Amino acid sequence: MKYKKILVPLDGSKLAEGVLPYARLLANGLRLPVDLLHVNDPETVTSFARSMQRADYLKEVAASFPTTSTVNFRVEKGRAAEVIVDSASGDAGTLIAMATYGRSGARRWLLGSVAHKVLQAAVNPLLLIRPNPETVPSGEVWLSTVIVPLDGSHLAPKIFPHVVYLAKRLTLGVVLIRTYTLPTTAYFVATGVSPAPIGELGAKIKEEIADYLRAKVEELKAEGVENVSFVAVEGKGPEEIIDLAERTSHNLVVMSTHGRSGMGRWVLGSVTERVVCYCGDPVLVIRPAAHRT
Repeated sequence: MKYKKILVPLDGSKLAEGVLPYARLLANGLRLPVDLLHVNDPETVTSFARSMQRADYLKEVAASFPTTSTVNFRVEKGRAAEVIVDSASGDAGTLIAMATYGRSGARRWLLGSVAHKVLQAAVNPLLLIRPNPETVPSGEVWLSTVIVPLDGSHLAPKIFPHVVYLAKRLTLGVVLIRTYTLPTTAYFVATGVSPAPIGELGAKIKEEIADYLRAKVEELKAEGVENVSFVAVEGKGPEEIIDLAERTSHNLVVMSTHGRSGMGRWVLGSVTERVVCYCGDPVLVIRPAAHRT
């Protein structure tokens, strides 16, 4: 896996510009060209449209990138989400990087937003940044760790090429995490299986998961990733993933768009959506190629 360029949609708002520090970091660290994109959406009218020309704005943003970066910019017309998805879909090596809320600044981010629509439809890798009002677009950020949630399915490891690429190019450590829950009393009643002592059962499940994760650690090390560890933890997937991210700093969470279920409507209602919605760290969402439609 190797990315070819970064597509950065901007709408002129400071919140949307929260993606820029990460775009500069990736452009520099991965040696990638950048495409800045503004979409004139006929359904939306803002003061930004009257205050400055879009091309002038994008030219100003382009100047904020290091001189070593190749930065192009363009203005398109149409529905924002559709233009973004179409602009990237022609090249699987295009990484879309965008803030999770732009013009509206809605506190309930994603729902009904352009980012949510892109999340639903994009087949390209999608990096979502959740900026806050204090984010300085001209500031610097850095990453030290890639957090990779796994669920034991055949789909989740399909993101490993992305993890290897990023970890080696950006010199990042990797932490694999898999969560689990213990069967309930209702489960044993329904199946007619006699329950084992809960402590013994929990220890057995955790050890089986640890064995699985150890094998994945070895896979990544065989690909040249030196710093790899794992966490097996009892609890609900989204909450434990978010908690791990909160307890550490400078993380990038990398997730598959659908795990066990393999549902055609990717992300909605899934662990991935909840992590994207509530994690304070940037989240890279990968849609496995075998399940693209």
